[in-house]
Amino acid sequence: MADAITDSNLADPAPDTATTASRAGRQSPRVVLHIGEPKTGTTFLQQVMWRNRPALAGQNVVLPGHHPQDHFRASQDLREIQKLASDPAGSWTGEWDILAAEARQAQQAQQVAVISHELFSAADAKQAERAVRSLQPAEVHLVITIRDMASLLPAEWQETVKHRNSRGWDDWLADVIDRESVSADRRQWWFWRVHDTLAILDLWSRHLPAENVHVITVPPATKGTGQLWERFASLLGVEPGIVDLSRARANTSLGMPEIEFLRRVNEQLPDEVPDWFYMWNVKEALAHQTLAAHPASGRLVLPADRYGWADANAYALISGLRQSGYDVIGDLDELLPRVANEPGVRPAEQPAEQVLEVAVESAAALIVHQYRKEFPAAQPEAGHGRRGGLAARVESTVAASPRLKRTVRELSSRHASVRQLRILAWRALERTRARKHS
Repeated sequence: MADAITDSNLADPAPDTATTASRAGRQSPRVVLHIGEPKTGTTFLQQVMWRNRPALAGQNVVLPGHHPQDHFRASQDLREIQKLASDPAGSWTGEWDILAAEARQAQQAQQVAVISHELFSAADAKQAERAVRSLQPAEVHLVITIRDMASLLPAEWQETVKHRNSRGWDDWLADVIDRESVSADRRQWWFWRVHDTLAILDLWSRHLPAENVHVITVPPATKGTGQLWERFASLLGVEPGIVDLSRARANTSLGMPEIEFLRRVNEQLPDEVPDWFYMWNVKEALAHQTLAAHPASGRLVLPADRYGWADANAYALISGLRQSGYDVIGDLDELLPRVANEPGVRPAEQPAEQVLEVAVESAAALIVHQYRKEFPAAQPEAGHGRRGGLAARVESTVAASPRLKRTVRELSSRHASVRQLRILAWRALERTRARKHS
């Protein structure tokens, strides 16, 4: 187990404070592409940046697009994910090209453009090459955030439940470790497609110098999220303190009764319910807005008999990173699994009355959610919070109308001229923001 690891070759040298300081003081025009991995603080980092966008713009760091969903949509387009005809969201065909063009425009304006979504880590070799080539001639920097397996695996299982998985913890874990991890082509399975770190980096680094590939280790939870942002900010060349971290939320795990309730719901849902509907109404409205608000009860931990495998995985990863020549930001020892101090809780053994309590509250929350969808004008906040400026008003009008938004996206997926107009509109909005906060 991690406590017993004594190999002196794994000990990291003390952080190079001079290097960190020089990185923070450097700000050349470039595109920073943050590709994940999932469950490594990506939601937190994205919310820090999007919710402090004006402050970052004042330091010449910009986020192409109008909304974080633009980065998700671009990742879907780049990875050639087919969208169901029933999905009311507009087509994402051409969304990567739009985002890449906006990023290049920012680079030409002597700014640092940041593209961030964890699903980029699932790209294959051809898609990774396309992404890097389409961002050039900008100076492209790739960033990946990684964490130790002992904390990653429980977090990932819970995330799969929020994405409709109905398999129990023990069953899922056995598959990931005993069957998938030993496969010669383990990236064919989702967990390893987004968490086979060395394989992912190999695909993307073929098109970049090693010094432009940055690996950020996630600090232990006991250190909070501030240190993770400090590491990311050092790469952007900004002082960490220019943002308000309280505006961001971590993508916290659900309590054990909540996750077990959701797993049981998934068992009962018929296939006729499409995934896009599940994402909007179960993951977002129920899991994130209702269940995540509960104080977490119990903690899911890696079983004791799995730490030997986790240690071996950590040794291999650390060794590979040491030999890679990539820029490591943080401490590789943070990838070593830490044994939990408290006993784990089995989700399937939650008391029936606790699961029932969650079920009743969830039913009420879904009723409220459906009412607000059907009668949005009845909501107290309707009509408030409008922003001034023509470009901002146009953006707000489009964002407030799903039908208009879909029409614009459908047109831009078919016509290059409409895609170019979206890029020009983005540039106008960025200039407006820059003047406002200069």
